[in-house]
Amino acid sequence: MRKEKQFLLDEIQENIAGAKALLIAKYGNIEPNMSWKFRTQLANAGASFQIVKKRVLQKAAEKCGIAISSDALQGNIGVIYSDKDALEATKLVYKFAEENEVAAIEVLIGHIDGKLYSSKDVKTLSQLPSMPEMRAQFLGLFEAPMSQTLSVIQSLLTSVMYCLENKSQKEEVK
Repeated sequence: MRKEKQFLLDEIQENIAGAKALLIAKYGNIEPNMSWKFRTQLANAGASFQIVKKRVLQKAAEKCGIAISSDALQGNIGVIYSDKDALEATKLVYKFAEENEVAAIEVLIGHIDGKLYSSKDVKTLSQLPSMPEMRAQFLGLFEAPMSQTLSVIQSLLTSVMYCLENKSQKEEVK
């Protein structure tokens, strides 16, 4: 193998080994400005995008213990490496693809937390709420019974107050 290809293989292998999540996507018709915007959004989410050759990607993934079939890799291939929150990077990819219909980005395979996912599964994962949203929902579950109890107690107290006030007004009239 030529030195350049070996260097590229080592770089991709290192990126795969160091990433918490890996999304393999097919891309097409991405203008430079869109590509820059996409890469900036990914960088803010702790992810990066790299265009790779299919064969080199397969070899690097194989060395990292990830079996990717050549049938799954169709078209021009780009790899999204996520170092932080895989869910956030996945959401960004689908959001970008939805906003920019011209820039066709389609997730083919995802490797998240040591497990290989199909494109359908990755799309389902991208629709899950983020960690802060889930925390807020969880806290809402704890808060709801307490706030409902408080509103019931308040309504009881106010109804007693209204009854006493009405009684005092009736006594004043007599």
